Amino acid sequence: MPKSADKFLASIFWDQDGILLIDYLPKGQTIYAKYYSSLLVQMKDFVKEKRREKVIKMDLFLHDNALDHRALATQKKLVSLGFQCLVHPPYSPDLAPLDYHLFPRQEKQLKVLHFSSEAEVIAASETWLDGQHSELFLSGLQSLEQRAKKCIELRWKCVE
Repeated sequence: MPKSADKFLASIFWDQDGILLIDYLPKGQTIYAKYYSSLLVQMKDFVKEKRREKVIKMDLFLHDNALDHRALATQKKLVSLGFQCLVHPPYSPDLAPLDYHLFPRQEKQLKVLHFSSEAEVIAASETWLDGQHSELFLSGLQSLEQRAKKCIELRWKCVE
């Protein structure tokens, strides 16, 4: 069997209604605070343009504790964009909706396929994401609330 396409990094931003922005990091590059901050601006611009029917005020924002997310430049950008960040305890994949909710479902559907190029992986991934109903995204956030409560009860130990 031929080797499948190499791994690559995608940053995915989503809310209760679906995907807001997907960014694919070019090969050989690393995400750093300036790059991540530019993604935050793109995401905010997308919301202003595409989700006008909703209140544009985004009170809460959750991301993990990656270095580029904790960097001072990123924190300043979040404040300037009007985001209030939820605290994400270190080493808590059970509180990262992409890790416990979205990616496992996507992987289950795509793992049986073989991809010969990065473009094929991206196309299949985006087709799968586009085919999901808003209920999937809403249930992921509802699950986050339940998991956070459980995490507090367990004094910040992993839920799963």
